[in-house]
Amino acid sequence: MLDKTYNSKQIEATWRKRWENNTYFQPSGKGDAYCIVLPPPNVTGSLHMGHGFQVTLMDALIRYQRMCGKNVLWQGGTDHAGIATQMVVERQLLAQGKTRHDLGREKFLEAVWEWKTKSGGIITQQLRCMGASIDWSRERFTRDPAFSTAVEKVFVDLYQKGLIYRGKRLVNWDPQLLTAVSDLEVINQEEQGSLWTILYPLADSPDVFLSVATTRPETLLGDVAVAVHPDDPRFQKFIGKQLQLPLSNRLIPIVADNSVDPTFGSGCVKITPAHDFNDYALAQRHHLESINIFTSNAHLNESVPTPYQGLERFEARQRIVKDLEALGLLEKIEAHTLKIPRGDRSGVIIEPYLTDQWFMSMKPLAKPAIDAIHNEELDFIPETWRKVSLQWLENIEDWCISRQLWWGHRIPAWYDAEGEIYVGQDENSVRKHYALPDSVILKQDEDVLDTWFSSALWPFVTLGWPTSTQELKTFYPTNVLVTGFDIIFFWVVRMLMMGLHFMGEVPFKQVYVTGLIRDHDGQKMSKSKGNVLDPLDVTQGISLEELIKKRCQGLMQPQMAKKIEQATRQQFPKGIAAFGMDALRFTYCALASPTRDIRFDLNRTEGYRNFCNKLWNAARFVLMHTENQAACSIPTHLSMPVNRAFRSQLQSTTAAMHAHFQTYRFDLMAQTIYEFIWNEFCDWYLELAKPILLKADTPEQQQETRANLIEILEICLRLLHPLMPFITEEIWQSIAPLAGKTGETIMLQTYPRIDEARKDPSAEASLAWIKQVVTTIRTLRSEMGIAPGKRIPLLLAKGNKQDRENSVLFAADIINLAKLSDINWLDEKNNNAAVGLSTMGLVDTLEILIPMAGLIDTSAEIQRLEKEINKIAQEIERAQSKLSNKAFIRNAPSEIVEQENKRLSDFTAQQLKLQQQLQSLQKI
Repeated sequence: MLDKTYNSKQIEATWRKRWENNTYFQPSGKGDAYCIVLPPPNVTGSLHMGHGFQVTLMDALIRYQRMCGKNVLWQGGTDHAGIATQMVVERQLLAQGKTRHDLGREKFLEAVWEWKTKSGGIITQQLRCMGASIDWSRERFTRDPAFSTAVEKVFVDLYQKGLIYRGKRLVNWDPQLLTAVSDLEVINQEEQGSLWTILYPLADSPDVFLSVATTRPETLLGDVAVAVHPDDPRFQKFIGKQLQLPLSNRLIPIVADNSVDPTFGSGCVKITPAHDFNDYALAQRHHLESINIFTSNAHLNESVPTPYQGLERFEARQRIVKDLEALGLLEKIEAHTLKIPRGDRSGVIIEPYLTDQWFMSMKPLAKPAIDAIHNEELDFIPETWRKVSLQWLENIEDWCISRQLWWGHRIPAWYDAEGEIYVGQDENSVRKHYALPDSVILKQDEDVLDTWFSSALWPFVTLGWPTSTQELKTFYPTNVLVTGFDIIFFWVVRMLMMGLHFMGEVPFKQVYVTGLIRDHDGQKMSKSKGNVLDPLDVTQGISLEELIKKRCQGLMQPQMAKKIEQATRQQFPKGIAAFGMDALRFTYCALASPTRDIRFDLNRTEGYRNFCNKLWNAARFVLMHTENQAACSIPTHLSMPVNRAFRSQLQSTTAAMHAHFQTYRFDLMAQTIYEFIWNEFCDWYLELAKPILLKADTPEQQQETRANLIEILEICLRLLHPLMPFITEEIWQSIAPLAGKTGETIMLQTYPRIDEARKDPSAEASLAWIKQVVTTIRTLRSEMGIAPGKRIPLLLAKGNKQDRENSVLFAADIINLAKLSDINWLDEKNNNAAVGLSTMGLVDTLEILIPMAGLIDTSAEIQRLEKEINKIAQEIERAQSKLSNKAFIRNAPSEIVEQENKRLSDFTAQQLKLQQQLQSLQKI
């Protein structure tokens, strides 16, 4: 027998351990292959709500397909996360007053590996707590020796095919992290800045100036030209002439280019190729040189006049503006809103920087990917992401794959004393391939590869590539990739390109793109906003003080910490209760609608914890009436319409669950099974079954009902298991023997299938009739204030032949559920008189009447209703007065106005309902 109280913590701990101690999560070797690769979380992190959301959806798919008899593999692992991990360890060193350079590369990497060993597995343990049925025996890490060997092989192969090259190019440079970053790692956000208009004198006419507007005066000393539009009549006579570059002794040309916008600023644009991407492209077209004026940490270098050398870029800006003003060369300064590029890791302003980097030529790799998408070799869910992915691929630029870090896959390239490049998997293979004697000193490239380079190989390297393993043959291509839209370009399309290049097939057949989890107000969850929720805190509970401590940890600004503390105290005055993992998982599924942003509401989780309690208590009820029975033999034919009706309904529920799994509608899936278990099984079937189990007309009816209850409950557990694995496993262990099921675990049972022979539309119609009649009676009782447990008589009138037959066939059910004393039919003669003394409801043409005489104190109830109606009328008048006040509408926040409109609507509805009750009583 199940414990009296549902204890989520105890159940979760028990089954996590038991599942992992067995081989349930490993491929069965039977059935069609089905594989999902886990997007590898960073070893730096801990589980956040987005991880929890996607892991829940993947686990639901994996458990469903496993129960459908597939040979299932959920391939898991973690990513070394180059920049993120190095930042963590460097911050730890900084707290000790050290830098990585104090340790040296070898010692620093030892420190990173040590940290990874101690802390990097936190998220893996948290995934286990979620019940993620990953094959943990096959867990991979992107810096495992075998993975590193595969990465080196890919680099060498692409280099030898001319798809990887080294060159001096303009890149996004992070002057704090001192590394190149990709376009996707740059956040462009609008900020308030200035537009400076500077006067550039003509070389042959120093009294004639061109006004040049710029948002970055600190780059002036790297200018190599000023550009105008060739059709701009204001400047055609100047094209080809020379300008004196202010604050320097250099002359620069005036060039014409169609890319110049004549309407922006003065119509003249300064060209600084080494520090602006558009300028770089223009300079390439006009064969202009590029002058790099910055050091790696964004200070001015020796390429600028001596007074400015060594100045930090924004300090240089102030100095240059001041000197221009002193020379009379600053025409004006205007406020200007512009997009500022910031590094998503460091938050500092990114600097376009001319430097030697390794690049991957993307257009040749993108072409097969574009063709695969056009040929529908993979599906996108929702379909809109197909077009978005195509647009990005069709406009792809070469990828800067090198990073100036120490933690990561070191680039397998070596240089001799003359700077000649040799590429190979290790120094020995390089010497052998290039026939280099030992006398030639080689030095390996200091840079590492972008983290996404190795991540792009994840679907096939995790399965054993470059070795032709059985796993690779069986599970590649994988079936579906579950991912957020925020990493489609970072990861998804890169995996597509690499999979097609090295495996000749797409890496996955479907891409299911989820929305992003936000807080209940629709705000992005971030530490700076103090609205982050940890999934394990939601499931296991956390006190208010611990939650505040957790949210404020690491915040440098006391003012921000205080603000977050106040917000947390207001939102969670008692901390967060322990809702259990099943309730959280079900919340994720219920929220998984096909939208970009998903608002997480803890109230939903509380509601689904109540659902767990409801299911637990329902199972206890069934067990109390069946636990002493032998395994129930389910008869093919059920004699009782009620039993047939719920068995029939279950077929539709089962069909809907399969359909929702196939279309990735987890929200509809959750809604479907919730409604059947809570509304149909618990609220209706158990109530209808109680009198049968306690006192049926025949033992056969009791046995039939017991057997049907057990069968339906057992099937419901299997339908629900992929979404709520822990509670369903625990209950199933008690129910399975009674249902004649054998096996160690529910997860290896067959997912329920539809049985057309068990559909019974006639029985379902009868059940629907019972529900309508009972619901109408309950509504009338509630409206008239009749005590729920008080037995009352019921009168029926009009209706049709079927209504009369049903009223006899299901009289006992209606009397039990609606708490009636008896049911009688009125004839035409006394119908009108009865109606005048009764409150009435309708089910189609059937009149349902409750005689009011003697049930309540009519005069007292009339007085109470009149008093309540007058009270509500005053509230309506107050609300109408506010809403008719133009000043209130104009000045009040929109949410306050909306709230007042809702109050008026609610009060009006209440007033109407009370007036209807009053009118009914006044007839008596």
